[in-house]
Amino acid sequence: MTTVALLDRIRHDWHAREPELDTAPMLTFITLSRAQSLLGTAVRSTAARAGLTSGTRDVLFTLYRSEPPQGLPPGELAALLAVSPATITGCADTLEERGLLTRTLDPDDRRSWRIALTDAGRDLVRTHLPEHLAFERQLLAALTPDETAALEALLRKLIAHAEANALV
Repeated sequence: MTTVALLDRIRHDWHAREPELDTAPMLTFITLSRAQSLLGTAVRSTAARAGLTSGTRDVLFTLYRSEPPQGLPPGELAALLAVSPATITGCADTLEERGLLTRTLDPDDRRSWRIALTDAGRDLVRTHLPEHLAFERQLLAALTPDETAALEALLRKLIAHAEANALV
């Protein structure tokens, strides 16, 4: 059964069981969840082709786009990725072992570290990023550019509403 057929079945079953109950919010969240799961799995597959996990790839991409010359403190990197500092530590260990990033003592605060890409890390990002973007573009090809922009705008609106109303 395709995911769309499954979603249709869920909608039908709820309507048959509780015809007077408005299950639309639940069905929207089920659809969002299934889309995130399906598309997330597909996007994670590009990381494996580069010898990375989605987490280590995200660390490399974030450092590449946001890293000042002296690197980023682990806490700031964690905030940019919306993950825990422990996640950063594990990813950094793996990437440092592969020679893709370095950790050095922060010259302004010797209790802290700075994480920076190595030349090999930057080279890997430059090689992998076009493939990753092409795959994401392929996943979004069912939508027009206007539909893609509208989808992003609607999701940002939901996120802002949830955060502004302390719903998360």
